[in-house]
Amino acid sequence: MLHPSVTIRTFAAHDVEPVLALNNASVPELNELDAAEVARLAALAEAALVAEVDGSFAGFCWVIGPAQPYASLNYGWFSRQYDEFVYLDRIAVHPHFRRYGIGRAFYDTLVVQFSGSWPVLLCEVNVRPRNDASLHFHHSIGFREVGQQDTDGGAKTVSLLALPLTEP
Repeated sequence: MLHPSVTIRTFAAHDVEPVLALNNASVPELNELDAAEVARLAALAEAALVAEVDGSFAGFCWVIGPAQPYASLNYGWFSRQYDEFVYLDRIAVHPHFRRYGIGRAFYDTLVVQFSGSWPVLLCEVNVRPRNDASLHFHHSIGFREVGQQDTDGGAKTVSLLALPLTEP
């Protein structure tokens, strides 16, 4: 259930530092970035969103469309399989604000924003090491596996997931 004081808004320039701090505190689930790369990715994103709880930064996500200059292995896989898509590159919620419904609120916002504009929302979840909570969450909202691939030189395996987007 969404906590009543959660707000989802568009990324702004003043979000670079809190996004950078949360992203880099989330390594190894997310790869480390620097401030310039946070700003670059947010600028090229089809959507860059921030969650706030009572005005405090609580999380972020960004979604990248096709044909962008982005060297992610998983983005590359999806780019070879799909011509038209939006790819949820990363999502992070500050540990203090977990269980507030922020992840679901991000996905609800993205589905509303992209339905009718893009045919599919794509993402990946680790299956080695296994992230059962994330796999269960993604399947519960309609994502289905469309492939798997090894990453990090074979140290990880991801489940590549797709959620069809339909007109509202």
